[in-house]
Amino acid sequence: MTDFQKVIYESLFWSEGIAALISILYYNRIKNQSWKYFVFYLIFIFLCEAIGKWGSLFIDYNKQAFYNYFVIPVQFIFFFWLYAAKSFEKQKTFLILSGIYLLSFIPSEFILDTDNVMFSINYTFGCLILMILVVMEYYKQINSSNILNFSKNPMFYINLGVTLFYIGTLPFWTFFPLIRTYREIYNIYFAYFLISGIVMYLLFSISFIWGKQNS
Repeated sequence: MTDFQKVIYESLFWSEGIAALISILYYNRIKNQSWKYFVFYLIFIFLCEAIGKWGSLFIDYNKQAFYNYFVIPVQFIFFFWLYAAKSFEKQKTFLILSGIYLLSFIPSEFILDTDNVMFSINYTFGCLILMILVVMEYYKQINSSNILNFSKNPMFYINLGVTLFYIGTLPFWTFFPLIRTYREIYNIYFAYFLISGIVMYLLFSISFIWGKQNS
């Protein structure tokens, strides 16, 4: 990584920590609501990133497998739940989408080299599902009778963050084996990946500070 990428990589890690800390500070306000699971999610992500950052100092583990088989699937399944089950109130849709996503691991085992930094088929498939949910959420917000109070809707900030990070970096990870051979393009897109991650977690923090969790 370049010096600039190292700086924003560290900043991304601590932005995740800040988001987790802020969610904890607001936990009492939402502890009787389903939004409390978003707090657990942010804490989980920060702990996983801490393991990814320092875990090798204490235990011998496969970092790629840890992220590809555990951390990333949990991220996608959580957002499927947040959108489909919570925002759209379609529990069956959440279960179906999660099942379809998990089935995408089967072709990956036969087609891809499992030593890859990212399993592009799974990530691409998860992002495509998430992209559909993101568009549906935007449509829901635009057609809401409460649209003028969008700044108090935590899903507005979450949806924007997911758009910038997951949807914005979809081409990067989908075509990663090709992009990494073109170092200038790779460095630009990798920097965007890190910066959009920082912005996403800042927006997650704002969703607790400015958003009004009603359920």
